[in-house]
Amino acid sequence: QVQVVESGGGLVQAGGSLRLSCAASGSIFSINAMGWYRQAPGKQRELVAHITGGGRTNYPDSVKGRFYISRDNAKNTVYLQMNGLKPEDTAVYYCRVTVGMDYWGKGTLVTVSS
Repeated sequence: QVQVVESGGGLVQAGGSLRLSCAASGSIFSINAMGWYRQAPGKQRELVAHITGGGRTNYPDSVKGRFYISRDNAKNTVYLQMNGLKPEDTAVYYCRVTVGMDYWGKGTLVTVSS
């Protein structure tokens, strides 16, 4: 089994920054892809950032140039640096870790006030 725990959410004013962390633990030999998703009230869960085992990153246009994903393989941890936050970034942010199959965390709430 693999456990995934996100942290770092909170309340921030528009234009501010937050850094989310996601740590994976358990039966891990090697982690393939890691990613961040978000789900706002009444909306579907959407991809925010993705990083492959080789370090290739992918972002949707809505966050490109503002959000940055990185990983520390030694710590089985992935980070999401969020800059220039907007009220529309308000959502629960989830981490997905692929270790043979996908594992999800329970999410961390990010609230951006205007």
